[in-house]
Amino acid sequence: MPVPPTLVLFAKFPVPGYAKTRLIPALGAEGASRVHRHLTERTVATLLAAGAPVEIRFAGADEGEFRAWLGDGPVLVEQVEGGLTERLCDASRPAPHIFLGADTPDLTVTIVHSAIAALQRHDVVIGPADDGGYYLIGMQRARPELLSDMAWSTDAVFPETMRRCAQQGLSVATLPVLADCDRPSDLARWPDLEALP
Repeated sequence: MPVPPTLVLFAKFPVPGYAKTRLIPALGAEGASRVHRHLTERTVATLLAAGAPVEIRFAGADEGEFRAWLGDGPVLVEQVEGGLTERLCDASRPAPHIFLGADTPDLTVTIVHSAIAALQRHDVVIGPADDGGYYLIGMQRARPELLSDMAWSTDAVFPETMRRCAQQGLSVATLPVLADCDRPSDLARWPDLEALP
């Protein structure tokens, strides 16, 4: 039985004005923070239900505050300073791991299970986002060459990652395309998020 990959979630503490700032023009700082809190709690529950080890790379509060918020299920590790490349590379490891964010409302246990299964047969698994990025990337081992010098938050991320995988001769499995909730225009997909108490 292969060792399941570690599911590594990057999460900010839901402080108004700190989390989900791109939604503030539509929802205000408090509303954007509520959306972030809801999506993070939903994502953590989804990952724990998938049955693999869960690690949260946290920022914006101390470990105790995150533990009080998200419970004792996940391992908690503070994010390093720096940009996304630095944070991803720091969380990489020589064993299988899958990186995720907390802003994909339609992420399901089935999709996570598909990612885990795909990583048993491929070097890399990617869940493409409909904005040209990805909501999930998994690797059999650390692949800093897939993370360095990347134009994050652009529509070039997924195609450039695929190009690099091909250049390296890596086998890649792709998952269903999902949408992230990042910008005010994204909220139309999930009207319930605007009405969170």
